[in-house]
Amino acid sequence: MKHGSILIGMVALLVLNAGTICAQGPNGSGTYYQAADGKKGAELKTSLSEVVYNRNEGGSLEAAYKALWTHFQTTDSRDDGSVWDMYSDLRAMTFGTDQAGNYKQEGDVYNREHSFPNSWFGGKVMPMYTDLHHLYPTDGYVNNKRANYPFGETNGEAYKSANGFSKLGKCTFPGYSGTVFEPNDEYKGDFARTYFYMVTCYEEKIPDWYDNNAESRPTLSATAYPGLSQWQMDMLMKWAVNDPVSDKEIKRNQAVYKIQQNRNPFIDYPGLERYVWGDLKEQTFSYDNYLSPNSIWVMEYVADQQETFYTIDGRKVKRLQKGVNIVKSGKGKVRKVLSTKR
Repeated sequence: MKHGSILIGMVALLVLNAGTICAQGPNGSGTYYQAADGKKGAELKTSLSEVVYNRNEGGSLEAAYKALWTHFQTTDSRDDGSVWDMYSDLRAMTFGTDQAGNYKQEGDVYNREHSFPNSWFGGKVMPMYTDLHHLYPTDGYVNNKRANYPFGETNGEAYKSANGFSKLGKCTFPGYSGTVFEPNDEYKGDFARTYFYMVTCYEEKIPDWYDNNAESRPTLSATAYPGLSQWQMDMLMKWAVNDPVSDKEIKRNQAVYKIQQNRNPFIDYPGLERYVWGDLKEQTFSYDNYLSPNSIWVMEYVADQQETFYTIDGRKVKRLQKGVNIVKSGKGKVRKVLSTKR
C-alpha cells in the first residue's frame, strides 16, 4: 500500500426516496445494535453482549421451558408444517404428535436440544436453559447419542445417524482428538453462529463455566475473550464460511426475537465473526452498514487518490477514483453515483 494517511471504516450506503440516509440495521432491527457502533475486536464482543443479553425470559424456568414446545412451532417449522430437525433426516415429524415421550430408535420422537449442552453452564439455570437461540427440536435418539460432546469433525466410527446425516467419533480436526459430534454440512454454519452467539451473549459467565465443568473445556477458553478454544474457533469460523447465513436462519432469528426480544447478531451481520475474532478485528463496526451480504463495505482512503471497497467477507468488489460517493450497492454492483465531490 502506498504511503499516506489511511482512514478505514465501515460505511452504510442506503438510498431513500427522499434522498436522505436513515440509520437502520439489517432485517428490520432498526437501532437495536446502535450501542455497538464504532467498536472492534474484544470491545465489540462486549458491546454486543450488552445488547443481546437483555431478553424476555418468559416467566419462571418451568413455564419458559414448557413453552418451548409451542415456540418451536413458530421457530422451527418447515413449509409443510413438519418439525425442522437439524440432527436427523430420517422422517418428517409432526408437532405435538411426535413430541417427547419414549424412544427406541431414530425417528421415534423429537425433543428439546440444548445445542450448547446445558451441563456446561450448570444445568437448569436461567436464562441459558431456555434461550431459544441455542435450543432446537431434534430427534431424541440422535440427541441422546450426541450427549454432551463438543461439536467437531469425525469419520463417525462410533455412530452415524440414518444416511450418515450426523456422526459421532474421534475428532479429526487439528487441535483436539477426543470424541465429538458432527452435524451435517447443511447446518454447520447454523451451529457455528449459535456458538458465536452463546460465547458473546454470556461472555462474563464463560470463565466460571470453564472452571466448573471439565466437559466444556475442549470448546471454551478460560477467559471471556475470545471465549472459544483455538481449535474450536478455527473450525467454527470455517463452518461459518462454508455454510453461509440461510433464509431459514434469518426467519428463525426474527421469530425468536418476537418471542424473547433479543437477536443473534451473527445472523443479522454475515461475517461479523471476522470483526470480533478474525482477520478484520481491527476494523470498526457500524450497525447501519447493512443492505445485504454483498453490500457491507469497508472503505479505504489511500494516498493514490483511489478508494477500495470490500464486502464483509473480505472480497474486493469495486475500485473508484477519489471523490466518487457510492449511494447504494446490490450484490457487488454500484447502482447509482450521487456525486464526485467530497
